[in-house]
Amino acid sequence: METKTQPGHVENVAAAEFQSRLAEDSAAFLLDVRTPAEFNAGHLPNAINLDVLDDCFNTAVSDLDKTKTYFVYCRSGGRSGQACLCMADQGFAVVNLRGGINSWTGEIVSV
Repeated sequence: METKTQPGHVENVAAAEFQSRLAEDSAAFLLDVRTPAEFNAGHLPNAINLDVLDDCFNTAVSDLDKTKTYFVYCRSGGRSGQACLCMADQGFAVVNLRGGINSWTGEIVSV
């Protein structure tokens, strides 16, 4: 049974569910909201980096496709939670990785 996140709503899920739902959704968008230095040190495969602390974050997010579901993570879940709330307010469907990349048990790649 596929779970569909509703636009304007944030789901906070554990790593195992995040990983399985990400794999099931061919149109998913994986978003890393950490700093570029953190991203370069190690990130999830196929992730795109938009730093939530950057002044341009809201503008960059507003240009994204609202028909996709965004799977969002940071180091421990705090910044991604903040990013998810911002995105949900703009009408995005977002899934937050509870515990961040620290809780991830899958592959991590570095630049």
